[in-house]
Amino acid sequence: MSTAEAIFVVTVGALVVLVIGNILFSFMAERKNPPIGRFIECDGVRLHYLERGDPAARCVVLLHGNGTMIQDFIISGIVDRLASRSRVICFDRPGFGYSQRPRARIWTATSQAALFVKALDQLGVRDPVVLGHSWGALVAAAIGFQKEYPIRGVVLASGYYFPTLRWDFWMMSGPAVPVLGDLLRYTVAPLISWAILPALIRKLFAPHSVPENFKRGFPSSLTLRPKQLRAAAEESAFLIPEAARFQSRYPSMRCPVHIFHGTGDQIIEPEQSSRLHQVLGRSELHLVRDAGHMVIYADSTAIAEAVESLEVMMAK
Repeated sequence: MSTAEAIFVVTVGALVVLVIGNILFSFMAERKNPPIGRFIECDGVRLHYLERGDPAARCVVLLHGNGTMIQDFIISGIVDRLASRSRVICFDRPGFGYSQRPRARIWTATSQAALFVKALDQLGVRDPVVLGHSWGALVAAAIGFQKEYPIRGVVLASGYYFPTLRWDFWMMSGPAVPVLGDLLRYTVAPLISWAILPALIRKLFAPHSVPENFKRGFPSSLTLRPKQLRAAAEESAFLIPEAARFQSRYPSMRCPVHIFHGTGDQIIEPEQSSRLHQVLGRSELHLVRDAGHMVIYADSTAIAEAVESLEVMMAK
């Protein structure tokens, strides 16, 4: 066997070991962290969601950011706070947690919004308040654009609304590339993600430290599964184009809007929210001092109060 042949055999063998290892890791991660909610089949997609509170009360819908899942809102305390007065429905967005993300579709914020509107209709939800964090803020805004499904209001937290030069988003989109991305996701991408995850989590919460309940309760291993890495990479690739597509549509949003952003956000600049406030006809801007990207933890009480104010205002 020549040297080149030996290198080829060793390389293929290493890749096979990595693929098998990542499949086993995904199996163990899901066994350790089983679904915590229910499932609904909607438009050919199996969605995982959590429902809390009084089913007869006014409804609040929660949409998480890129790379995370339902547990993010639970750990922040927002779910329990809102469930004391409202019906709360929190979705795993397509590809995250235990929700499917069929490859035959392009999962833009608009397509996700259309899916959630159908799911909410199936669940008998009418006139909800929609809260979206980070990438979920774009999905919440897309729901707000729709005229056929009225909502009482939107709360947007740590969102990215206008296109800027952000090479970091493009660099994180590699695992979404067909074929090559699939190879990356089942071989080295989970290892790289595992190595950088602690630093990324610290950056998300900075300038605050990472809360102890997040360290203990968030199922980080689920974020390293190849299928969730694909969803996260796709959303990194879609973020700037989606913001570019939406920027002319914001003035058409007629429902009341509350906008939250941490002044110390190291992921998305707070100027994004200040600019959105300027172009919206009905909005309130809340810049949370010294809070980071995870503003839903830094000021969960104020965010919950904003949601409740929309419920009361629109009920009058």
